[in-house]
Amino acid sequence: MSYYKLQIHLLSDTTFGRGDGVAGLLDREVEHDQYGFPYLRGRTLKGLISEECDNLIATLPHNRPYWQSIAGDLFGRPGSTLDTIAAIHFGDACLPDDLRQAVAYQIKKNKFTRAEILDSLTTIRRQTSIHSETGVPDRGSLRTSRVIVRDLTFTANLNFAKTPSEDLLGLLSVGTKALRYLGSGRNRGLGHVRCTLSDHQNNPLTINLNHFFSPLEK
Repeated sequence: MSYYKLQIHLLSDTTFGRGDGVAGLLDREVEHDQYGFPYLRGRTLKGLISEECDNLIATLPHNRPYWQSIAGDLFGRPGSTLDTIAAIHFGDACLPDDLRQAVAYQIKKNKFTRAEILDSLTTIRRQTSIHSETGVPDRGSLRTSRVIVRDLTFTANLNFAKTPSEDLLGLLSVGTKALRYLGSGRNRGLGHVRCTLSDHQNNPLTINLNHFFSPLEK
């Protein structure tokens, strides 16, 4: 089994939305664990990078069917057989393990509460729609969201059941580099990120991508 790490550094406030809110307080809550630490689900991260890879492949001047096949091998194909299963597994993107373990111990000792941890890593953002003609806020348009503060770094473990080929790693690498925005509100100034891929020893992954944009040799 081969292991890699994907780091997500938040360049702006970000919301890893969980699809609901808190009655009377928030319209949009962030995904967080039992100790109040925000995280991004692995299946969501997989979908985001898969989407970026599909967008890149659609722009290729050469070899589009070949790279579509590689994407199918990497992220999986519809169905539930051994031939269609994804070559890679995405873990949840979380804050550092040692930090979470230390805080979890303090919570068990009643030194902190989950709400205090969540509040220390997030803030509340309020937005409303403005009428284009009158310049007055639209009635009922006020929305309140919790956002994760910028400059935090989340790490997800990526596992391959078999040693991946250079093409699999190449496609994963360009998809990772292309992921610039994620989360709820990414079209409204939130969720600007920088993603990097490294091996299990934290060495940045460098892949020759020239053949990605060049015709395949016959």
